[in-house]
Amino acid sequence: MQFDDVILGRRSIRGYKPEPVPKALVEEILTLAMRAPSSMNTQPWSFYVLSGEPLDRIRAGNTERTMAGVPQSREFRTGQAFEGKHRDRQVGVAKQLFAAMGIARDDKEKRQDWVLRGFRQFDAPVCVIVTYDRALAESDDTAFDCGAVTTALVNAAWSRGLGAVINSQGIMQSPVVREHAGIAEDQVIMKAIALGWPDETFPANAVVSERKSVDEAAVFIGFDD
Repeated sequence: MQFDDVILGRRSIRGYKPEPVPKALVEEILTLAMRAPSSMNTQPWSFYVLSGEPLDRIRAGNTERTMAGVPQSREFRTGQAFEGKHRDRQVGVAKQLFAAMGIARDDKEKRQDWVLRGFRQFDAPVCVIVTYDRALAESDDTAFDCGAVTTALVNAAWSRGLGAVINSQGIMQSPVVREHAGIAEDQVIMKAIALGWPDETFPANAVVSERKSVDEAAVFIGFDD
């Protein structure tokens, strides 16, 4: 698969086949991902890769606590609620996904089921929890570096036929994740990545989120044309 094919073809995958993913393949993907650049080569990232019963325990605890009204305890900064064009983009992709899944605006049961899928890591056979060194928590470079390695990871996975979706629903309840993943105290939980073989019959997997244009995003200075 060519580089352009990976970048332009990759989609966020939210429906997976039940087949397991070999540990050796995940190791191969991580090896590629960790070629990502980092600030002054600090490489602040670590990965906790879960499957099977430990992942099921996180799914269950995450869902049960959240449905019981336990406040979310994600460890990264979430900032203010999105507004303006950022909110428009958030709503836009939600509309794309709900349209693909046939979820009507007033269908509370299906909407809740969709939310619960996120709490369960979309029932993927593998979850990769991305953490970073707590000693570097005060630097914005750290979150930037985690973004770089996570982007490299999902692209490497796609190049090997695997699908992924970066998410934070699956780590809503930090104490549950820490307990069952055995996350060290010197690590901060940043994001989760659901990983597995894409189920091509799952409608939302065909959704390609809209992107703003280069004209909107880039300012060119000093060029002749």
